[in-house]
Amino acid sequence: MQNLPKPGISIRISVGLTALAVFTWPPPAAQTQTNRPAPVLTALPVSHSVLNSLLRDYVRPGPDGINRVDFTQFKAAGRGRLRSYIDSLERGTPSRMPSQAQMAFWINLYNAKSLQLVLDRYPVASIRDIRLPDPAGKPADGPWKANVTTIEGRALSLEDIDTKILRPQFRDPRIHYALTCMALGCPNLLPEAYTPQRLDHQLDTAAAAFINHPRGVVVKGDRIEASNIYAWHEADFGGFKSVLAHLSHYATPALRRHLA
Repeated sequence: MQNLPKPGISIRISVGLTALAVFTWPPPAAQTQTNRPAPVLTALPVSHSVLNSLLRDYVRPGPDGINRVDFTQFKAAGRGRLRSYIDSLERGTPSRMPSQAQMAFWINLYNAKSLQLVLDRYPVASIRDIRLPDPAGKPADGPWKANVTTIEGRALSLEDIDTKILRPQFRDPRIHYALTCMALGCPNLLPEAYTPQRLDHQLDTAAAAFINHPRGVVVKGDRIEASNIYAWHEADFGGFKSVLAHLSHYATPALRRHLA
């Protein structure tokens, strides 16, 4: 890899980059038989208070720094409220919202649908065991490629929301800390919903929590081992040197000295 650090500290991080295909969002307006555009949609207010309440009730921060979901209690008492919340988002028009509201909308939709996919099949050992086919009918390892929601008339998968809307539209690497993949090695699901008013602070909190946890970065003698997130999505962070700068920005003073 080019731009490797000077001898003394080695950083184990591999490269695996893929280009992002960008959706046209908002979707092109439907055309009538007279070739006139469909009426312009207005932005209906979307509240994330229900999701916020559910996450506070069923996400359990642990002493090991990992937030876990109490799926047993969530399925017994909260699944109906989650369905109603998702229904409210699916009636929304994010294309008419301000930027921060759009970003919070898509993050919360992704996380809410991920929770719902697990709850509907719980108990399940791993989200990868939820093998939903992609739109072409091809079996997939996990539910990420399957169309699971429809927003403004467009069917979308979790992968679409991540790689074709959130990341290319907002170009904020902190998105990687906000989307839950329902696995212990992934960044925490916050015990609160993302909101436009607190979005920047919440993303910073999620980034710092992951980077300063062994899931993110570990110092082993003269080595630093980093999560594969920084290899798989290096381009989102601006390249190898920018990955180091990003980690240093959120690191504790002790970790920052090693990264230097």
